[in-house]
Amino acid sequence: MSGTVHVNHLGGDRFEIRVRQHRLEVDQPISDGGEDTAPTPTELFVSSLAACVGFYARRYLVRHDLPTEGLAVDASFTMAARPARVGEITVHVDLPEGVPEEKRAALLAVASHCTVHNTLTTPPKITVDVAAAQSAAA
Repeated sequence: MSGTVHVNHLGGDRFEIRVRQHRLEVDQPISDGGEDTAPTPTELFVSSLAACVGFYARRYLVRHDLPTEGLAVDASFTMAARPARVGEITVHVDLPEGVPEEKRAALLAVASHCTVHNTLTTPPKITVDVAAAQSAAA
């Protein structure tokens, strides 16, 4: 699988993210000069990890005919400096009632190897380039 994401500036610190037919927005808190109309890119980054862990946990539960109702994931993070980055992320999975104790270690192993977590532990090559500004019609 491969994909493309398009990000368009909306004004101020707001951006629209387009992924296939989906649209999301990001902004910055008022305290950081934004309008606080949407999560920050960093919050979406951490959200992506939490959602991926939840997805893998749910798939494990379904594969083992275990309940999924009540499955929830919380993630908290702290920032680090030099360079500015997320310094630590803690992910907590709340399992549904009825998941036996003996299944929890295996579920944790599966959820801990979700695609986003694997990407963080084995980072991809990232290339950033700048395109020349496109001129208006001549």
